[in-house]
Amino acid sequence: QVQLVESGGGLVQPGGSLRLSCAASGIFFRIYTMNWYRQAPGKQRELVATISSLGGTNYVDSVRGRFTISRDNAQNTVYLQMNSLKPEDTAVYYCNVRIGPSDRWGQGTQVTVSS
Repeated sequence: QVQLVESGGGLVQPGGSLRLSCAASGIFFRIYTMNWYRQAPGKQRELVATISSLGGTNYVDSVRGRFTISRDNAQNTVYLQMNSLKPEDTAVYYCNVRIGPSDRWGQGTQVTVSS
């Protein structure tokens, strides 16, 4: 049974930093591309960052240079380091993995950027 559990969200002031974690279980973690998505109120869910099984990364333009995705295969965990946070980064952040034709999601963690 695949399980993704996010943590690390919270309230932060503009310009601040947060690190999100996603602990995976029930999968052979090291072979999968892992993704972070986010969904702001009233908006569609968007792909924020991706890390391949070999460690290659990609980012949506709005976070490139501020966010860093990484993975620890020994701990079955993927991270999202978020720096220079802006109010428009406020959203629920979700960890995702695609296994065959199926998307698996975590429960999400709220990130709120506000003064």
